[in-house]
Amino acid sequence: MRSSFSHTDCISLADFSQDAIWTILNLARDIKRRPRKYHSHLSDKTLAMIFQKASTRTRVSFEVGMFQLGGKALFLSNNDMQLNRGESISDTAQVLSRFCDGIMIRTFDHTDVIDLAEHATIPVINGLTDLLHPCQILADLQTIYEHHGTLQNQKIVYIGDGNNVAHSWINAAGRLGLSLTLCVPENYDPDTKILESARLSCQQSGGTITLTRNPMEAAENADVLYTDVWVSMGQDDERTRRLHDLAAYQINTALLEKAHSDVLVMHCLPAHRGEEITAEVIDGPHSVVFDEAENRLHAQKALLVLLMK
Repeated sequence: MRSSFSHTDCISLADFSQDAIWTILNLARDIKRRPRKYHSHLSDKTLAMIFQKASTRTRVSFEVGMFQLGGKALFLSNNDMQLNRGESISDTAQVLSRFCDGIMIRTFDHTDVIDLAEHATIPVINGLTDLLHPCQILADLQTIYEHHGTLQNQKIVYIGDGNNVAHSWINAAGRLGLSLTLCVPENYDPDTKILESARLSCQQSGGTITLTRNPMEAAENADVLYTDVWVSMGQDDERTRRLHDLAAYQINTALLEKAHSDVLVMHCLPAHRGEEITAEVIDGPHSVVFDEAENRLHAQKALLVLLMK
């Protein structure tokens, strides 16, 4: 199980080799097929879960995942911790390392996760930052593989804001050799360093990453159409401007007609019907958004087993 997985943390998919990502995905598929086989893999293990951002899928999937693996999860909000009163990340990391077997953090500033991993002596998992969302993309990769039987030769089209989810898709494309098209308006481009690094990785993996502005052209012959909310947590003061700037980047029926007949429609949720995606599309036959949500559980259970066993 660990033959191609030697990592101690999950901060970014860019940190993983292609083999390591496939080790996670293959284990996730086996855990989903045979959950009882793994019901005691993390017996007596405890995961500290730090939430500085609100959550539905991240909290429930990690908490249920730890329970199903025989361990326990501790929910720690800002109000539950001394971090809210000025205790340093390094002190928090060292204290939790004495009590627990792993830490998952969902926060705003990506440097918090890096600092936590630097000072902790137990595995640290990035449950989401404003920069990256690696756990989501692991579940997405699993979902595409389940439905289309492959990740290769799949035209994956991400439409909307070049945000943390887009960044993790870019990292995945670089590592796995995927064909990724990012269709975003001007001033919403993904991080330049992440994009440049992934394109260098594509030279070895065989992937392609294309940045474009025209949604109808981007959706042509797509195997996957993917979107995310236009206004994320902490961006409420930008809502009016963002809705205006991204209005032409909605996934709707017209866009769907440009894609392949078996196209998968994906969204990491929560969704705002009528904004980034229409109700008839997200609730239609091409949508696999709830398969994605379920696969957060299985992909993260695989990650927990590999990191904490």
